[in-house]
Amino acid sequence: MENHILSTPIDLISDDPNFDKDFVLKNFSEDLAITLEKSLEKNKGLVRIAGAWFPRALLVDINAGHLNLAEAVLEEVNGGPMKTRDLIEQIELKSDTNENLTEFSFNLALQDDKRFDEVGPAGEVLWFLKALEPQDVQEQPLMLEYSPIDYDHKKVGALLSQFEGDVFDELETWDEKVELKDEIIVSLIYPHWQTGTLPLSKSLSRLFPTAYEAPRVRFTFVEKDGKSKFNGWVVREQKYVYGLRAWYQENGLIPGSLVKVKTGKKPGEIIVEHIKSRQTKEWLKTVLIGSDKGIVFAMLKQSINVAFNERMAIAIPDPQALQQLWTDDKKQVPLENIILRTMRELAKLNPQGHIHAQEIYAAVNITRRCPPGIIIYFLINNHEIAHSGDLYFHFKEREN
Repeated sequence: MENHILSTPIDLISDDPNFDKDFVLKNFSEDLAITLEKSLEKNKGLVRIAGAWFPRALLVDINAGHLNLAEAVLEEVNGGPMKTRDLIEQIELKSDTNENLTEFSFNLALQDDKRFDEVGPAGEVLWFLKALEPQDVQEQPLMLEYSPIDYDHKKVGALLSQFEGDVFDELETWDEKVELKDEIIVSLIYPHWQTGTLPLSKSLSRLFPTAYEAPRVRFTFVEKDGKSKFNGWVVREQKYVYGLRAWYQENGLIPGSLVKVKTGKKPGEIIVEHIKSRQTKEWLKTVLIGSDKGIVFAMLKQSINVAFNERMAIAIPDPQALQQLWTDDKKQVPLENIILRTMRELAKLNPQGHIHAQEIYAAVNITRRCPPGIIIYFLINNHEIAHSGDLYFHFKEREN
């Protein structure tokens, strides 16, 4: 029987790449992870925290008293963040079981209590007291809110690809296939400038810390010269990075300014730099607010000492008045009305009346958060507007 076919070992080493472990992991790791995760989620005997799984039956009992003590400890350090083991030591949680098991059990109890927020990057568990997180981290700022409008994305792809490289918008997906870089330059739009945020577009998200489950991740901004460090937050679901408002103001940045972002030397650090230029007076589009609360764009000379995108730079002499308009508007004015009104204002600044789509995008975002795709879709489909070529548009009435 030794020559029987069933006694012959199966040769798994062949030319078929599907039998190669490295090939399978490289090409199917995401699919395998999703399938495995779904299977684990169905098992009621398992629990998960920060991407790690553990048998529920082996958990250590953590009571309300332990959690109240943890809250008090975090309050003493301005909310955190703190590592789990440091918290356990502070509250003197004693257990006869394995330290790792105690830590996992405590993590799960904190996760299930709404007072606490897990804010560590992937591979590190850090806890923060939710009540002491910045308000604009807990809730998306008004100026970043956007109600999606359905449109045919394929019709605008070619024009979007012509936008200059320092435009990144968290509401768009055109940069999903951009080559991975360790340094990106971003041109600010007004909503991000006003709220002290950066867009977490696909390209930028590769630079910033992420997490397995945590909706918010705490990290540290470092100025290029290393003189200053300050806290930053990645808000994953709403796709923005918070913590730059004071830095923008201190360095004289305006909407349209260029901000360089790169990975830091240490994990959890992001280097941020504003691109300087010599002090000069430049003719810039300037927002003026009339007594009727209407917005007017005018070309005025402004003192500036930072580099900027010429199409997107907009001076804001009265930020508080403009901010109040956002509060009063409540998004009652249809977006298409805002686009048309903005175009008419910009057309006054150009004798030929030809307006670049990137200028329209930056100017529309002065009064309404909006990605460039829907703006371009409106421009190429509105009967009042003609496409001049490239990214330029004009009103048809100018043709007569």
